[in-house]
Amino acid sequence: MKVLIAGDRFIPGGTFAEEIEARLPGSPVTVADWAGAKADQHEAQQLMEVRGAAAVPAPPELLAAVPGAEVLCVHFAPVGPDLLAAAQDLRLIAVARTGLENVDLDAAGARGIGVVPVFGRNASAVAELQIGLILSESRDIARADASVKNGGWRKEFPGRRVELGGSTVGMIGFGHVGRHFARKLGGFGCTLLAYDPYAPDQALAESGVRRATSLDDLLLGADFVVVQARHNKETDRFIGARELALLKPGAYFVNVARSRVVDTAALYDALAGGRIAGAGLDVFDEEPLPADSPWRRLDNVTLTTHFGGDTEQTNRTSAALVAEAVAEFAETGRVRGAANADLLGWR
Repeated sequence: MKVLIAGDRFIPGGTFAEEIEARLPGSPVTVADWAGAKADQHEAQQLMEVRGAAAVPAPPELLAAVPGAEVLCVHFAPVGPDLLAAAQDLRLIAVARTGLENVDLDAAGARGIGVVPVFGRNASAVAELQIGLILSESRDIARADASVKNGGWRKEFPGRRVELGGSTVGMIGFGHVGRHFARKLGGFGCTLLAYDPYAPDQALAESGVRRATSLDDLLLGADFVVVQARHNKETDRFIGARELALLKPGAYFVNVARSRVVDTAALYDALAGGRIAGAGLDVFDEEPLPADSPWRRLDNVTLTTHFGGDTEQTNRTSAALVAEAVAEFAETGRVRGAANADLLGWR
């Protein structure tokens, strides 16, 4: 079984290869790393999240290497019609992410090619950044640091300087990230709420989380709101002006998930008008933010560069989960966790 690895600047092909070779010693593994800068590859992925896999042409190095491959392992690399046309022997695409925006899932399914995402790979890292943004924003850490480095000694800031202890933290969505987040917050003494119609009662109870009866219930009651929902048709811009108006005036809003679950114009207006205390954001509709973006001028928001899941541990875990899927396919000819498993009869 010939395995082709399309590494990138986030997860080099060698990292995948080490994990696969450990599980399938002796299997022919070829590495074709996607050339280009890390920032350019991330920008391409952002484009595919909006327009699909066909929006970015296949890298020439991947097109040249894919003929004859039965298994393709990727992270951000585009797997659109051009690459699939060159991959006539392909039977499995293993993607080191939860999102499959960089893969033409319909075309792959029509060819009988399984497409496997990995879940929970960066949940711990994202949960930690959520906590970091909560603390940075509510305790003005980044603003104070900027002041000192610019020669100042700032003591007055917008919003309330409050402690996490005794506060109510509301999670919109409760999956892998939510479980890690709840566990890591355990020592702060918070009340934890979650709104997620699909989360099992047992999962919430095991994490010490109370189920919010509705999204409105959560927004009205939380001192801190974190977005953990996946972006899909159901959640597209589902947090808008009406929902943001329900937040307490002293509430903080954190999004390390996807920008498009939020009406970002409405969020900007709420922050610029002082309607809520502040926000911590790792994701934006346009990345990188333009130099003249009004977000850069807000004094009650902490901004990071969409690196919530980019840690050494996450990248190694991602490669290991991909390798597990490849090993399952080598042993059984199917992967039960494939996104199109039902279509292919793999359940």
